[in-house]
Amino acid sequence: MPYQPILGTLAYVLRGDDVLMVHRSARADDQHLGKFNGLGGKLEPGEDIVAGMRRELREEASIEATSLRLRGTINWPGFGPGGEDWLGFIFVVDAFTGIVPDANAEGTLHWVPRSDVMSLPLWEGDYTWLPLVFDESVGQFHGVMPYADGRPCGWSVTILP
Repeated sequence: MPYQPILGTLAYVLRGDDVLMVHRSARADDQHLGKFNGLGGKLEPGEDIVAGMRRELREEASIEATSLRLRGTINWPGFGPGGEDWLGFIFVVDAFTGIVPDANAEGTLHWVPRSDVMSLPLWEGDYTWLPLVFDESVGQFHGVMPYADGRPCGWSVTILP
């Protein structure tokens, strides 16, 4: 059977030394409830990955990305609440226009010092790969992090210069 993951985007928007994070606190049925995350979501039919990322940033933060970089990809087999597979495209947004609101439909938006991001309540697996997003010595990273019962159960990565 062909591998058919859900395609998603995830962005870490920078403003100086701060990173824009959403505290997922708005919906009781949210798989991410209580966690902090970057911004993003599912790709829609007919969108390329950059167009999907830009749409998600407009929807979730009322901003237009004027400079963004693909930092890497992560394949998350079994990540979804029903064991669905995900393939995520991870971006850094270096510049944007617009004014970020205090909240969106998913929760509250926070500018967090980059040095504090790893102390937030994140997905368990994020503590493994998120440092690669901000490591400028890494050209790109492409990882696989299988999930079972809501927890990561492995990690492999290819790092490009």
